[in-house]
Amino acid sequence: MKQEPKQFGLAEDSGVRSESCRSDQWMVPELESSVFQDVRLGKRFRRLVEQFAESAGKSIPWACQDWASTKAAYRFFSNDRVGEEQILAGHFQSTRERLPAGDGPILVVHDTTEFSYKRKDEAAVGMVSKGSIRKNKQGRPVYFTTCGICLHSSLAVTTEGLPLGLAAVKFWSRKEFKGRKRRREAHRAPIEEKESIRWLENLRESTVRLGQAERCVHVGDQESDIYELFGAAHQMGTYFLVRTRADRLADGGPETVAEKIRQAPRRGLYRIAIRTQQGEVAEVVLEIRYRRLRIHSPKGKRKRYPELLVTVIEAREQAAPQGRDRIDWKLITNLRVSSLQQAIEKVQWYALRWKIETFHKILKSGCRAEEVKLRTAARLVNLLAVFCLLSWRIFWLTMMNRTAPGARPGLVFTALEIRILDRVVQDTPNADHRKRTLSRYLIKLAQLGGYLARSSDPPPGNMVIWRGLSRLVDIELGVTIGAQLVGN
Repeated sequence: MKQEPKQFGLAEDSGVRSESCRSDQWMVPELESSVFQDVRLGKRFRRLVEQFAESAGKSIPWACQDWASTKAAYRFFSNDRVGEEQILAGHFQSTRERLPAGDGPILVVHDTTEFSYKRKDEAAVGMVSKGSIRKNKQGRPVYFTTCGICLHSSLAVTTEGLPLGLAAVKFWSRKEFKGRKRRREAHRAPIEEKESIRWLENLRESTVRLGQAERCVHVGDQESDIYELFGAAHQMGTYFLVRTRADRLADGGPETVAEKIRQAPRRGLYRIAIRTQQGEVAEVVLEIRYRRLRIHSPKGKRKRYPELLVTVIEAREQAAPQGRDRIDWKLITNLRVSSLQQAIEKVQWYALRWKIETFHKILKSGCRAEEVKLRTAARLVNLLAVFCLLSWRIFWLTMMNRTAPGARPGLVFTALEIRILDRVVQDTPNADHRKRTLSRYLIKLAQLGGYLARSSDPPPGNMVIWRGLSRLVDIELGVTIGAQLVGN
């Protein structure tokens, strides 16, 4: 029997919460473990999260509504005693508490994104990239730099795709860019001197925070194909699932991993549906191969990292398609694979890596993180950390509709919000009024945000959920004020 999702920090009675229970109660477990040196900073932090949650995607003055609150917000973000560690401490703890019971796997998906800003004083924020789009009269490239901040985040996700929360984050920006010669020298430097160390740091931090190393499977794209990451996972007793980029020698012989896997027999076929760039759904057939191999660490690092026994899985499209790249994944993992079903399962887990990209998209498109006007990197990082909380919440609501549609609406909505949704968004004539499920009210919420809810429409996405929440807050405020006026 499928268990109903665990309720996190919400007090319910008989299926729905009482009238007095505020709709922002979801914030309580996310914030209560965030401790600041000054009690006043903690109060201001909680107030800021409430304001931004009620004004999704709006500017700081819009969210704060008056000069005193706006000035207090600016002071909070610029305070030297405030950092992303304090802001996200409660959320990290809540992520751990949301881990489902049992011994099933928990996926920790990792990825990096960049936030670009237009600033006159680039040094105050830092840089994220350097490029060239034209040449001067002498034929030499004219370079430009992009001002901004990088974020490497690690999101804990169930195997059904429900985001449990962030387990680690790392913000940074660059002060300078290395030339070609210095890049070659940096390539031979220890990983502790490279930006790639972020993969190892987040793997270690997220594994420790979640507290169940034997359940964690760290998932990354080709950028995470680093032998030091494999060694770090081995040392911590946890698992990794990474798409390979380097074609290493295997089993100590002259053949590489790619050559070895091509020699493996085809274990079976796996049919999947993908959406093309034109928005059309196409069926793709993948050939599945897998093989157990032994790989060695690079020269000069073998004293630190031993050889590892890994499984390599290949998921390759049978025929080259027209108009898009051929799907050709080679995944490397320290998990054992002994059947076709287990190999397909690992391919499905890797496909969930796109959840972290969706999370980053919500940060940029929903919170409009690249439109804020704060002038320094420290202030921007503090604001981005607050946005991380809000983005996770939106993502969680969207995926709850898909992974637990039959849950009780009281997990998310107050009794007043449920009545507002019933009044504002009318049920279709064929709707079963006896089914008061979470999915029913999340779809109503999405309809407030512009979702059409036609029978052929896919489930509502993050943006319509975001817009629906914003409208629901406004409607609830109007209902509350109206009740007070009538009462007076």
